[in-house]
Amino acid sequence: MKCRFDSIKFRRSEASASRHTEYEARNGLVQAIIFEASDRDKIGGSAYGGRVAICCTPDLAKTEGCKQGEVIIRPSPDEPKWPFQIPVFFDGSSLVATMHSEKVNISKTGMYNLYFVFCDPGLKGLIIDGTTHWKNPSGYLPGRMAPLRTFYGLMSLIYLVLGVVWISQYIRYWKDILALQNYLTVIIGLGMVEVTLWYFEYANFNTTGQRPMGITFWAVSFGTIKKTLSRILLLVVSMGYGVVRPTLGGLTSKVIILGATYFLASEVLDVFEHVGTIDDLSGKARLFLVLPVAVLDAFFILWIFTSLSKTLDKLQVRLL
Repeated sequence: MKCRFDSIKFRRSEASASRHTEYEARNGLVQAIIFEASDRDKIGGSAYGGRVAICCTPDLAKTEGCKQGEVIIRPSPDEPKWPFQIPVFFDGSSLVATMHSEKVNISKTGMYNLYFVFCDPGLKGLIIDGTTHWKNPSGYLPGRMAPLRTFYGLMSLIYLVLGVVWISQYIRYWKDILALQNYLTVIIGLGMVEVTLWYFEYANFNTTGQRPMGITFWAVSFGTIKKTLSRILLLVVSMGYGVVRPTLGGLTSKVIILGATYFLASEVLDVFEHVGTIDDLSGKARLFLVLPVAVLDAFFILWIFTSLSKTLDKLQVRLL
């Protein structure tokens, strides 16, 4: 994996800059630190068994052998350069310090973090602006997303085979087709389009390093429509539609309202979770969006089992 820093700039406050003279060489150290998640304990130290500190204090300088005013880093014996750090200093009384373009090669597979840390209290309110690029040997897809490209590629082939078999049987027995089978055909078609769009979305992301918002939006939308129609179809079949009753009667409007509400809640959740984003939503935001979908899913399940029980009772009465 490779990490590249593109002209990252650090801007400090005027009050912080005024503490230094124009002729002062280097001051206001900011350290960019890259480390594997499992090596978190190699950053920071504790003086005499007390609270763990990130920055080196006078007491820690005696016990840890670190340099006061810098982040405490204990390199691994096997990899003395890791955790990896890039120091950036301000010159004199300047307001801006620039980290020049730099590439970092990472040879070990793992989950890596990037921290920008300063130990000088005078840098409080520091503003960071710039871009970092992270690329695996196989492309830009993050490790947790990389298997999804293969998964959706295989799903596209499976849906293609299913579609060919279904359409061939559909054409063969077209005179005996029921309305429910027409709905199933639509759902299979939506599923085929959805997984194909997801495959192209991840393939494009892997190549360019950016999520294509248009493809992602349509993949999410087709998926949401498919989920909504699947739940509605299962519900109406449980109610006996096409089995013991030709129409739903007064229940039609209720089913449509539930389906429309579920579509809106699920669409909002999936759009905010996928379109243009790479990181997961924060816990509170995700809970706020997931809760309505979970409640509606529970309502679907309850209504399906209740309706199915009544339909089975009607079938048993007819058999008797």
